[in-house]
Amino acid sequence: MNLTETNLFGVYVAPVSMLIIVVWVATIVLRRAADRFGLLRYVWHPPLFVFAVYVILLSSVVLLSTR
Repeated sequence: MNLTETNLFGVYVAPVSMLIIVVWVATIVLRRAADRFGLLRYVWHPPLFVFAVYVILLSSVVLLSTR
């Protein structure tokens, strides 16, 4: 991935901000799947767990996209 700004409807957007949105949507899908199957019952603090999953996904996507 080229780490330069992207012109989005006349506004220059950082590539990391687009990755943040993509990972946010993926986290929502994973959270709903975990709720549906009752997996978040076994976690001590579900919002903290979801945030940790988001950070792990975001860092993984950023590392994989910059190679």
